[in-house]
Amino acid sequence: MTDELNRIKQKVERTNKHSAFTFLVFLAISTAAWFLVKLSEDYVTQTSFRLQMEEMPADKWISSAEQSAKMSLNIDGFHTLRYKMIRDRVVTIPLNEVSYRLENGNTYSFSSQYVAEKVAEKLGINASDITMNDAKIYFTMDALKSKVVPIVLQSNVTTARQYDIYGIPMIDPSSVTIYGPQEVIDTIKTVRTEPLTMNNVSQNFDAILPLDLLGGCIHSNVEEVKVEVQVEKFTEMDVEVPIKTDSLKMRFFPETMSVKCLVAMRDYASIKPESFTVAVDKQQLKAMQPLLDVRLASWPPTVQIISTRPDKVEYLIVQ
Repeated sequence: MTDELNRIKQKVERTNKHSAFTFLVFLAISTAAWFLVKLSEDYVTQTSFRLQMEEMPADKWISSAEQSAKMSLNIDGFHTLRYKMIRDRVVTIPLNEVSYRLENGNTYSFSSQYVAEKVAEKLGINASDITMNDAKIYFTMDALKSKVVPIVLQSNVTTARQYDIYGIPMIDPSSVTIYGPQEVIDTIKTVRTEPLTMNNVSQNFDAILPLDLLGGCIHSNVEEVKVEVQVEKFTEMDVEVPIKTDSLKMRFFPETMSVKCLVAMRDYASIKPESFTVAVDKQQLKAMQPLLDVRLASWPPTVQIISTRPDKVEYLIVQ
C-alpha cells in the first residue's frame, strides 16, 4: 500500500513540474512577443546633442559657448533603446567639411541638416527620421593674432660607435606662422617638433615630425615638417694652431695651441691649422699681466672639439 502511494505521489509531482515548465515557456514566449510588438512601434523622442567643432581655419578660433542642437527622433523601439544606451551624446562637426557662411560680424551659421546626418549616422537611422528644432546652427569665430617663429628640432638620436651627426639637421620648412590669442602668441619664441628618437644610427636618414602646438593652444597651417639628418663616421685629429695677434708684433710661449678634435672622415683632408683661430685676452695684455689667457675662438662647424691646451701663455713684445 505504501509503495502504491509513493508511485502516485511521484506521478503527481512529475505532472506538476511539467505543467510549471510549460507555463514558464509560454510566459517567456508571450513576453518576448510583447516586447517585439512594442519595439517595432514608432516613438517620438525629444533630445539634444552636444556639438564639438573641429578643423576650423588656422587663423580662427571658436569663441562661442558650448554648442548644442535640439531635435525630435521619430524611430522604432529598437533604435530608441540604442539611443537610450548612448551616454555621451556628442557629434563632431569638422568645419572643413561644412558649408558655413558669415552672418554678421563674427557670427557664422550652417544648415542643421548636417547635424541630423551626423546623428543619424551615429544611431544607424535615416536622417529623414530626425526633425531639427532650428533650421540653422549659429556659432561665433574670432580672428587670431599671427606670428612667424623658427622651428626647433627636439632630438634624442644616438649614433653607432665612431659615428655622429654631421652638421645641423635640415628642417623643411624652417619656420612657421602660428595663430593664437595675443597673450599666448607674445610668449612664444619658437615652435618645437615632437621628439625625434632613433638609436644606433650609422647612415643618413629623414623623418616626418609633427609640431608641438601646445595641446591646441596655438594653430598653424603647417602641422608637420620634414627633417633630414646626415650621419658620418668621425675620427680623432690633433692640430697645432698658431697663437698670434694682428695688432702687435708678439711672440708667444708656447707658440701654438694643441687642439684635439673629432673630424668627419669626408673632411679629414681639408682640415688645416688655418681652419682654427686662437684669441688672446687683450685686457690682460693692456694690464701687462705676465700670463695671458688664450681660448679657441673659431673652428669649422662640423668639427667637434675634445680638448685644447694650454689655456695660458707667456709672451714677448717684439720692437
